[in-house]
Amino acid sequence: MSWDDLWPLLLGGTLDTLYMVGLATLFTVLLGLPTGIFLFVSRPGGLAPMPTLNALAGSMINLGRSLPFIVLLIALIPFTRIIIGTTLGSTAAVVPITIGAFPFFARLTESALDEVDYGRIEAVLSMGGNTWQVIAKSLLPEALPTLLAGITLTVVMLIGFSSMAGVIGGGGLGGLAIRYGYQRFNNTVMISTVLILIVLVQGVQMTGDRLVRRLAHRR
Repeated sequence: MSWDDLWPLLLGGTLDTLYMVGLATLFTVLLGLPTGIFLFVSRPGGLAPMPTLNALAGSMINLGRSLPFIVLLIALIPFTRIIIGTTLGSTAAVVPITIGAFPFFARLTESALDEVDYGRIEAVLSMGGNTWQVIAKSLLPEALPTLLAGITLTVVMLIGFSSMAGVIGGGGLGGLAIRYGYQRFNNTVMISTVLILIVLVQGVQMTGDRLVRRLAHRR
């Protein structure tokens, strides 16, 4: 395969990967952030104790985290077909990627809120604030640098997930590596996709670390 044939494939695979990761990041945060907040406030001794619901939600999150992602990819094929109408392509891959990632981010969110000084929470409560005001004015602002670090870690994981989605026809760099690299024994394609993935991960990590340091410095 000549370079003229290869670079359009690499460009398309990179764009598909960025599409999957971007969309999955959005849905992962939308699902994981409120779930993590609920786990924090509903725990025994929390702002709004709901032990039974907390235990149930925690068990579901732990179940989601315990399944290997490749198994989850295959198990969710019928669900993905119901939601998207197909199991092939980058859009379809977003479903299992999101479901596989949001329990992880939910626990990161819970851990980030744990690091907030309880005195900040008490200050809002002493001024007559309710649970939602504590979350909006104390917990989330104080935990923002840690949450951003968690999002960075999650995005790096999503890049790996998007690559594994190529096993079931998810497209992106993973699909490119399997179809043109592994199945056709083309080492050039394999090495090129690996290098691009390394660059993506390093870029995300460096950008996230810089933003976290900037937020922490401003505080």
